[in-house]
Amino acid sequence: MNRRNFIKNSALALGGAGALTGFYTWQIEPFMPEFVKIKMPVKNLPNSLIGKTLMQISDVHVGKRFDPQYIIDSFNLARKLNPDFVAYTGDYLTTHKNEVLYDRIEEVFKHAVKGTLGTVGILGNHDYGVNWAEPKVADNISGILNKNGINVLRNSQKGFQNLNFIGFDDLWSPNFDGKKAMENYNPAQANIVLCHNPDACDMDIWNNYNGWILSGHTHGGQCKPPFLPPPMLPVWNRKYTAGIFELSNNRTLYINRALGHLWQVRFNVKPEITIFTLELAS
Repeated sequence: MNRRNFIKNSALALGGAGALTGFYTWQIEPFMPEFVKIKMPVKNLPNSLIGKTLMQISDVHVGKRFDPQYIIDSFNLARKLNPDFVAYTGDYLTTHKNEVLYDRIEEVFKHAVKGTLGTVGILGNHDYGVNWAEPKVADNISGILNKNGINVLRNSQKGFQNLNFIGFDDLWSPNFDGKKAMENYNPAQANIVLCHNPDACDMDIWNNYNGWILSGHTHGGQCKPPFLPPPMLPVWNRKYTAGIFELSNNRTLYINRALGHLWQVRFNVKPEITIFTLELAS
C-alpha cells in the first residue's frame, strides 16, 4: 500500500469510527438506563425498615427534545422492582420557547413509580420555568405530581413508617430556603435529605445534620471522556459530578446521573435509576 492509499484508508476508518461513536452517543446510550444498587446505612433506622429499598429517580426532563415514551418505559421497568420508597429529586420538565407541555407531563406521570410505603419528590430549577423564575409553573408541576401520588416537599418534611424525608426547594429558585427546610431537623429520627442541586451542600444551612443527601442536577455531565472529568457541569463546585461523596459532619452525598437529558446525547454517562438498600448505621 502506497502512502496516499494509506492516508486515504486511515481517514475513511477514522470517519467511520466517528460516525459510529456519534450514532451511539445520539441513539443508543441516551436510552440505556442503568439500575445502580447501593447500600444506605441510616442512623436511627427502625428494625422494621432494615432491608427495605429506596429508589431515586431524578431529572426526567419531559419536553420536546426526546421521545417521552422512553421515560414511561423506564418507569415500567422500575416498577417491576417493587420499591418500598421512591424519591424523585427534581427537574420533571424542559421548557421550549416559554412553552410548558403540561399535557405531556400529565401523561408521563400517570405511569409514575410509587413506593409501597411512601413516595416523595422535590422540585428542580427547570420546574420553575424560564430563567427558573416562574413560581406559577412550579405550583402547577407540584399539583400534577401530588395528584399522581408524589408528595412534593418544598422546604418541608414528611415521614413514612418512621423514616423522615426533608426536602429542599431548588437552590436557583426564588423559593429556596435551606434554613427553613432544616429548622425542624430531629437528629433522633431516621432522616434523609432531598436536595436537587448539590452546591447547597457547601452552604451554612445544615443545622448539624449528619446523614444522607440525595441530589441530581448534574446529569454526570452527560458526556465524559474516559479517565477525565466531564467538561460541562452546572455547578459551582466542580467536584460534584456523580456518585458518592463524603462531606463534612458525617454527611454522605449521592448525585444521581439523571434518567432523562436536556439534549439527546450521552457518552460514558448512562442514564440512572438508583436503588438503595436501607441498613442501620453503626
